[in-house]
Amino acid sequence: MKRCILAVAVAFFVLAPIYAVPHFSQSSTADDRTQWLATILKEMQTIKVGMKRIDLLKVFKEEGGISTRLSRRYAYRDCPYIKVDVEFEPIGRPDNSGKSSLESSQDKIIRISKPFLDWPTYD
Repeated sequence: MKRCILAVAVAFFVLAPIYAVPHFSQSSTADDRTQWLATILKEMQTIKVGMKRIDLLKVFKEEGGISTRLSRRYAYRDCPYIKVDVEFEPIGRPDNSGKSSLESSQDKIIRISKPFLDWPTYD
């Protein structure tokens, strides 16, 4: 009898938190995703032609694949599936960071594509 009561008590304490968590409707989840996308689109739109590579790296991170100092693909820092292609005007000497691409953090953005979706590329 004691084992039965103990088993019911354990089951209650294990299962109760699962049922206590509020279940969101499908539309609420869709609203959350829509809000998240709106927020990140606004953040991505802060990067403009004329800004520097260092400014771009606050919102995006470098993507793998073939690139040069003048042209590179970047991924949104919080989601590697959201990308932009960026072209630069070289400014000054490349940074002494040891990278083979010899980029400068001061290179000027002369073109940035609209965000698009693609699979991540890794080197």
